[in-house]
Amino acid sequence: MKIKENIPIVIGTILLILLCGMTYYFTFQEYTMYYAKIDNTKMNLVEGDMQYEYTLTAYKENGGAKEIKFKTSRELKQDAYIELKYMIVRGVVSWKEVYYEELTNKVQEKYK
Repeated sequence: MKIKENIPIVIGTILLILLCGMTYYFTFQEYTMYYAKIDNTKMNLVEGDMQYEYTLTAYKENGGAKEIKFKTSRELKQDAYIELKYMIVRGVVSWKEVYYEELTNKVQEKYK
C-alpha cells in the first residue's frame, strides 16, 4: 500500500529533475553559431554600458537566415564579418571578428 502512495512523489521528483536539466541545457549549454556582416546603418545608440545595438541578418553554417539583435560597447568595423554565439534563452552571448575565408561556402554565397 505504501508503494502506491509514493508513486506521485517519485514521478514528481523525476519530472522536476528533467525540467531542471532541460533548463540548464538551454540556458548554458545549447548554442548555435551564426555569421553576419556588419552594417553600421543598422545600428542604434541606446542607454547603458552596451550603447551600440545592432539588428543584423545572420546565417547559420548551412545558410539558414535569422535576424539577430545584440549589443556591444563599441561601434564595430563596417563590412567586417563576425561570428555570433547565440543561445535560445539568452540571445547573443559572445561575438568575434572573423575573416571571409573562415565562413562556410553557404554563408560566403550569401555575401557575394
